[in-house]
Amino acid sequence: MMGAICSASLATRQSHMTRTLLLRGMFVGLVAGLLVFAFASWIGEPQVDRAIAFEISMDKAKGEPPEPEMVSRKIQKSLGLLTGTVVYGTALGGIFGLVFAYVRGRLSLARPRIVAAFLAGIGFITIVLVPSLKYPANPPSVGNPETIGIRTGAYFLIIAISCTAMILTGQAGRLWSKSLGGWNASLLAALLFVTLVGVSAYFLPAIDEVPPGFPASLLWKFRIASWETHVVLWSVLGLLFGWLTERQEGFTRLRARPFDSADEMRYS
Repeated sequence: MMGAICSASLATRQSHMTRTLLLRGMFVGLVAGLLVFAFASWIGEPQVDRAIAFEISMDKAKGEPPEPEMVSRKIQKSLGLLTGTVVYGTALGGIFGLVFAYVRGRLSLARPRIVAAFLAGIGFITIVLVPSLKYPANPPSVGNPETIGIRTGAYFLIIAISCTAMILTGQAGRLWSKSLGGWNASLLAALLFVTLVGVSAYFLPAIDEVPPGFPASLLWKFRIASWETHVVLWSVLGLLFGWLTERQEGFTRLRARPFDSADEMRYS
């Protein structure tokens, strides 16, 4: 009887903690989205304006009228950008909170800041860096409208491959660590991840639709700005989420005494 009551109480605490981490992740994602909006307005939007100006000049050179705007450029770079960054950041933050809840009790790293920073780094590598090495971000006027379906599908496929490879190599690394040690297992898992993603990317279609005469410096600056924007997003997610979680737990006080049970460090 007492065992059933304790199990129910533990399940209730875990459910409450998971919900708390979900809401915290969404809040942190909202803050990150606002910061990304400010950063993108400062760094990214000037590159977009230059790319649009190039596209207009190319249309004029061909004697073609510019394409009509469904949404004005003023709305795109203000309300549109703000809405996109906030919605994306909030959704990603919620997912980040759920992943943190799952991983926290399964890693040997105890401090929330370390776990959150680790997850943010893994997320950036898996979802942003690796896919962009195969299909880097392109500004307006780069890309054939007729191939947008192929390009979108290929991009999401490389993200799925990268995520799957990261999960598989993470599990393999945990198994190898028992016989090879943590350091050797980590190196071997990283090598396996690079191999899986590299081989998969090799067989995906190559897409190079940069129009002739497009400024190489503009293309480079836009892609760097895209990376920098994602660095801001993932850095805020990892650092702010970890700080808030550690602050809420009073980790500095708790580390001075042992935990009552291992379940206090597990959220799922």
